[in-house]
Amino acid sequence: MRSEPQASAYRPAPRIEAIADWIASPVTAADFPKHILRFRNDRWARTVGLDGLDDAGWIAHFGRFEPLPDNLPQPLALRYHGHQFRVYNPNIGDGRGFLQAQMLDGQDRVLDLGTKGSGQTPYSRDGDGRLTLKGAVREILATEMLEALGVNTSRTFSVIETGEALWRGDEPSPTRSAAMVRLSHGHIRIGTFQRLLALEESAHMEQLVAYCLATYPGNLPPEDAPGRDEPAVILLHQVVERMADLAASWMVAGFVHGVLNTDNMNISGESFDYGPWRWLPQWDPRFTAAYFDHSGLYAFGRQPEAVLWNCGQLAVALRQLTETAPLVAALDRFAPLYQQAMSRRFAWRLGVTPQGLERDNALIQAAEQAMLASGEAPEQFFFHHRGGRNAGADRFGEVLGTYAPAAETSGPFWQQPAPPGLLIDEVERIWDGIDRHDDWSALHARVAEIRELGRQLGAAPAPAGQAASHVSGAS
Repeated sequence: MRSEPQASAYRPAPRIEAIADWIASPVTAADFPKHILRFRNDRWARTVGLDGLDDAGWIAHFGRFEPLPDNLPQPLALRYHGHQFRVYNPNIGDGRGFLQAQMLDGQDRVLDLGTKGSGQTPYSRDGDGRLTLKGAVREILATEMLEALGVNTSRTFSVIETGEALWRGDEPSPTRSAAMVRLSHGHIRIGTFQRLLALEESAHMEQLVAYCLATYPGNLPPEDAPGRDEPAVILLHQVVERMADLAASWMVAGFVHGVLNTDNMNISGESFDYGPWRWLPQWDPRFTAAYFDHSGLYAFGRQPEAVLWNCGQLAVALRQLTETAPLVAALDRFAPLYQQAMSRRFAWRLGVTPQGLERDNALIQAAEQAMLASGEAPEQFFFHHRGGRNAGADRFGEVLGTYAPAAETSGPFWQQPAPPGLLIDEVERIWDGIDRHDDWSALHARVAEIRELGRQLGAAPAPAGQAASHVSGAS
């Protein structure tokens, strides 16, 4: 089973200060009329030594955004460009959030605290810089479930209701407001590199590559890779490895991110910035999460393609520093890395021992066909067949029967009729209790159930040469 996150002392590490003068703008948080603590993630607060804060101290730092000791003296709104639905937009950046602090975890890895809904910045354009409380509740649920399902994700660290009435065109208004803080390894986006390319800032591009390699270390490229000693090439290889695994993890989780723009792609390989996400009600490659995704660009089945396309935009930006051929060689690794990630993650989710790419691909195809035929939601399907049980007599059952169980399913958790899920009706039910009656019990109960699911599943398998968890303590 998965253990609880590893505790560590508070160790500030504001490394981004070295590049802050050209990658960010100092900002001031909004002054909110109220500060009602709704969610504090002490499981992850202990990884950076902040779980000892009392509620008043928590609100001071994560509602009023008083600086943490020896950390960033002022919040930083990061600058970036991006492709939004494949249309380049230079007029974006942190419009309702900022980087608040950086710290080390128990394994000396840098962790960021970044905000959402903390007020206007120079990049807000016509936005109010706020976040709806419903949006914050949805992000709690998304990150908790993704973590349980082995996805490398940001963690929802804090949610504080702020007492403002917000008007939104996509939900009943006025609606309640919140300031949210997320914990992640970084907030450097592919769009961060695109901005430097557009401004022809090659010296800053070199510094950003160096910062990323030092702050988010990864594997060296294969020995036969061209240009394997060049920093820009090394970085692209690392990002491709992370993104291939991320794309596979979404597919095995049955998760649809919804908005895979280049400004939503973190080079640390973490899933983050959750807007119109959905879990699949049934296996459907055409399923979309965003009501405005009319062409299905970011449909469930197109997510790997979208992630690779975004990696290609990083390669275009890095072309400012190196030749094309080594970058193309790095991109060419995406497909085989993705297939390897699908193999190990699909077998892990089913609780069986992988048997190699060819046989595992046959297992995946048979599972997809079985889900399409039955209309069963992926989480129910994986739960039903965990550890190779209930193989049945169909094609999938025949293939599954050739696999050795690798998970114990005799405990009471696996004897339930169904696992905890997050289909849209359940999300709306949880929000309805909060919205109508200020009843948070359903949210807390579902978070507890999801965390138990994560403990039962254990840590997702890591690629060769990588640690079992991208964030300290998840294994």
